[in-house]
Amino acid sequence: MTNLHPTKLPVLNASANGTPLFVVHKKNYPSWLEEQNSFTKNWIKSTGYKGDGLVVIPNANGELDKALLSTDTDDQFCAGELYNLLPEGEFNALSDSKSVLEKVAFGFLLGGYQFSKFKSKDKTSKAVTLNIDDADVVSVAKTYAQSVFITRDLINTPADSMMPEHLAATSNALATEYGGACRQIVGEDLLDENYPTIYTVGRASSHPSQLIDLHWGSVNNPKVTLIGKGVCFDSGGLDIKPSSAMRFMKKDMGGAAHVLGLANLIMAAKLPIHLRVMVPAVENAVSGNAFRPGDVITTRKGITVEIDNTDAEGRLVLCDALAEANNDQPELIIDFATLTGACRVALGTELPGMFSTSSNVANGIKEAGENCGDPVWELPLHKPYKALLNSEVADITNCATSPFGGAITAALFLQEFVDENIDWVHFDVMAWNNRKLPGRPTGGEAMGIRAVFEYLKARFQP
Repeated sequence: MTNLHPTKLPVLNASANGTPLFVVHKKNYPSWLEEQNSFTKNWIKSTGYKGDGLVVIPNANGELDKALLSTDTDDQFCAGELYNLLPEGEFNALSDSKSVLEKVAFGFLLGGYQFSKFKSKDKTSKAVTLNIDDADVVSVAKTYAQSVFITRDLINTPADSMMPEHLAATSNALATEYGGACRQIVGEDLLDENYPTIYTVGRASSHPSQLIDLHWGSVNNPKVTLIGKGVCFDSGGLDIKPSSAMRFMKKDMGGAAHVLGLANLIMAAKLPIHLRVMVPAVENAVSGNAFRPGDVITTRKGITVEIDNTDAEGRLVLCDALAEANNDQPELIIDFATLTGACRVALGTELPGMFSTSSNVANGIKEAGENCGDPVWELPLHKPYKALLNSEVADITNCATSPFGGAITAALFLQEFVDENIDWVHFDVMAWNNRKLPGRPTGGEAMGIRAVFEYLKARFQP
């Protein structure tokens, strides 16, 4: 995927044209109805509409006169089904609240997402336009949606079209669009520049491993580093996954997709930070030179790691990138990874887990997520569990022998590679919708990036 924006946004314009679309809270529906003419009241009554969802209303000539969306306008995704429900045509969303219009714009765009790149038929989008007479609302919604679409597209793309070189192409396109710089350390060069775990995890693949390294913004600004797990396909390695567990492992580069989507948000908003984005991109494949259970790898930080399980590879590719991130002494390091099934057991598939060495940062991100409808949940870095990573032959193992607390032990492994004086946040995300929800179709999903962006904006934007 070399085009940064392959899935087009639904049509959202800053205009007052179109059929009026009134957006009201469900509790205010009775008062809205009371103000309508008798024809409208009779029409609504005859349709059996109960004041929840969308209803379109004609005039006496049978022409479309207006539409009503009665919904819980406190919900960020209150208009998540609007694109799918509206008939084709042009509509003008109306509300007394700018906050409601923001949610309508956001939900309309996200609900209209359709990943059709590989469909030979039915690729045309629905001919519906939504207008909102507020250029700022429209602009912000488009930026958010575009960033989510980038994340979704990357995750949804099949692995044969989303290998390390494809992630690098997308990263370069992102850097070009916003005036940043991006370099790649590829294949054997990873050994020359001391990224041994990234090289080792991906050496069995015919697609050379890469460390993708993007920089943007003035070096005089506060430094923030994002790191995303870029395992483009995870067979499990020699500890091979069963076919049912391997089926959707194209999404194992979801962490990389998240940091690239988040980077798009940051750069589009011109946040006054110096941003660094690192993506260790590999394929965990099986061949004669695949790394083995029992092998010992000396990491970039000098910590030796005994391989207990080759299917715990994500933390291995992340650890070298985390070690490098320390060299800049950034104010904040944030990583995203589809790291453990244990986190899904703890929180389900729709709530991302968050670990942090700073309670202030964690609380700030959690509050920002609650305010923007992008919830995250903090889990503990419970130090006594670190003993579960003890090795008899190396400094540490790459995973605990017990499955209990697996998300915590994975986070504790990563913490070993972050300097104690640097604030660090780790996200363990599903990156996938197992069920369709308003504004969130099944497939790849961005989880937590809006929460982090709102936190960064509040912290660094004057």
